[in-house]
Amino acid sequence: MNESLARLEQRRSVPARWLSEPGPTPSEIDTLLTVAARVPDHGKLVPWRFILIEGEGRQRLGEVLVGAFKADQPEAEAEKVEAERTRFSHAPLVVAVVSRVTPHVKIPDWEQVLSAGAVCMNLLNGATALGFGAVWLTGWAAFDRRVLDALGLAPEERIAGFIHIGTASETPTDRARPALADIVTRF
Repeated sequence: MNESLARLEQRRSVPARWLSEPGPTPSEIDTLLTVAARVPDHGKLVPWRFILIEGEGRQRLGEVLVGAFKADQPEAEAEKVEAERTRFSHAPLVVAVVSRVTPHVKIPDWEQVLSAGAVCMNLLNGATALGFGAVWLTGWAAFDRRVLDALGLAPEERIAGFIHIGTASETPTDRARPALADIVTRF
């Protein structure tokens, strides 16, 4: 088996709490984003963009989450509030993949959304190829307008995923994968 396929077979989601420094260098981030952008994009609409959340930005976003969380749950226990504060603090880099649909007569919305999903998957595969751990998450923050506004999303934009990238402190065990006989038919 060639090295590329071997790496793809090794890819697994690493819990964000298991990700820490070192993260990708600026050059590696450029490589990851370049690879991520090499996805099918019918009509060359580029229906996605990136927001890099790193350094102090992770703590600033944590404070945004705390404000929204406490507004909705003023009686929340301190541990839950702290979990929201640190949600984006574990991995040294979180890439928010923003999905945006451009109305088009020939290119349906769902193709554009799928293209953003492919960007997320390429980020995961790229991180694996560079030897990093990564995980694709959404959670309530990806759907909360207060959080989206703080990140600078336009009203018609959505978060396709928060891709947390860093050095894995542990290697997760592989989960059971479906048997091909259960998911493949031939026409």
